[in-house]
Amino acid sequence: MVDLVTVLALVLLVGAVAGSVVPLVPAGPLSVAGVLVYFLFAPPSAPSLGVGWLVAFALVGTVAFGVEHLGGPLASRAGGAETSTMVFAGVASLVLFFVVGPLGIVLGTVAVVLGAELRAGKAPRPAVRAAAYTVVGMLASSVAQFVLTLSILVAFLVVVYVV
Repeated sequence: MVDLVTVLALVLLVGAVAGSVVPLVPAGPLSVAGVLVYFLFAPPSAPSLGVGWLVAFALVGTVAFGVEHLGGPLASRAGGAETSTMVFAGVASLVLFFVVGPLGIVLGTVAVVLGAELRAGKAPRPAVRAAAYTVVGMLASSVAQFVLTLSILVAFLVVVYVV
């Protein structure tokens, strides 16, 4: 039983790391699900995870989820974009993902931010700046999410197999 539970937990954890670079894959929650599967279903003879580690992994997974969803909008705002622009960009990126794929999220979001900022009356330079901040924020949030989910996987392996 422990083998099946451990394999399932590891599949979820590895899937979260891989999914951290794929748009719309909830990598943080997948990592937490992997840890929860092990915590709840591993038999007493399996290496113990402990409630403290469960809470720590859940917190890191929650941060990864937050980074995924807030990285682009916060960077957009830092670049001077209007709040309404962030909303339009989020909706456009979701729709374009299904039409054009992952590249559609990046290109579509940049185009929407640029267009919305120009339509709001901003000069081209500040509009381009807001769009550039947005794409940098989106890419940086993917890197941060990758690092966070990878840290959960590595820490899980160390806690379960080494400690």
